[in-house]
Amino acid sequence: MALVSTNSLTSLLFITSSLLLLLGSFHGTKAQSTPPIVNGLSWTFYDSSCPKLESIVRKRLQKVFKDDVGQAAGLLRLHFHDCFVQGCDGSVLLDGSAGKPSEQQAIPNLTLRLESFKIINDLRSRVQKECGTVVSCSDITALAARDAVYLTGGPEYDVPLGRRDGLNFATANATIANLIPPFANASTILTSLATKNFDATDAVALSGAHTIGRGHCTSFTARLYPNQDTTMDKTFANNLKGVCPTKDSNNTTIMDIRSPNKFDNKYYVDLMNRQGLFTSDQDLYTDGRTRGIVTSFAVNQSLFFEKFVDAMIKMGQLNVLTGTRGEIRANCSVRNSDNSFLSTGVEMGQIGLAQS
Repeated sequence: MALVSTNSLTSLLFITSSLLLLLGSFHGTKAQSTPPIVNGLSWTFYDSSCPKLESIVRKRLQKVFKDDVGQAAGLLRLHFHDCFVQGCDGSVLLDGSAGKPSEQQAIPNLTLRLESFKIINDLRSRVQKECGTVVSCSDITALAARDAVYLTGGPEYDVPLGRRDGLNFATANATIANLIPPFANASTILTSLATKNFDATDAVALSGAHTIGRGHCTSFTARLYPNQDTTMDKTFANNLKGVCPTKDSNNTTIMDIRSPNKFDNKYYVDLMNRQGLFTSDQDLYTDGRTRGIVTSFAVNQSLFFEKFVDAMIKMGQLNVLTGTRGEIRANCSVRNSDNSFLSTGVEMGQIGLAQS
């Protein structure tokens, strides 16, 4: 009997030691999993030139979201649509010109909130008043997206800064090719994101941005008419038909029926209950390659937050312009060369000095 107890104790100690080693290995891996920072970006980029930058952005957005929490989703989406097309260079912010339409006029961007562009320009003015023209519009957009997440209940995280603004916007074809449509299935999503070095976990985590915001009827009514998508819960479908009585309805509805204005993991609970709004949402649970990831995020919000932050930091560094490439726009909607306010040599000189 004593021999059995000793053996049991030895086995228990061995198992405990093995678990401790595994946990130590896991935490070590986790600590090293933070995405690397590309050359030219830094966690402390504006510490000297604009130390109040992040507080200016956050203080303003706290008021904006208090008045209309829906603007948070708009700013988060704006960052996505900027980064996935031509990189995080603020090109989506640029207005078009005669004979040369901007990214904003491409079909996937027609539903971007007009107020989002106004908010970014307002933040640009407030930051410029405090620090001069040293902070790029693309960096302001990245910070606004982070605060959109945090101020609606999501994780707090640092954003590497130092992006510069692009001089050109992408074509309509490039915009369409690089933004995943709401009718895309999991295979399309995984293939598209793999070209940008995102894996399946990144893809599912980034899709979690749909935990806040609204969707337009035309983005999902193909799942309702003429026949209901079999992967959609019947009660959920009937409720959507009340919002969108025809296939071409112009109405909108919430993306996450459980907590539409809170950044949390309930979006994944929706998917497990066949209540995902878009095909691009629901198919993440239908497809065996991503189903387990959806489930893990649905039962563990901390895990979702961790993976979302990693994916956002990676996304925020896509094809960024740094160093002497691009410019620091004085007006986020207009290139400096097209900005009539900067037409004098003195004013242009001041801009150049601020950028150096």
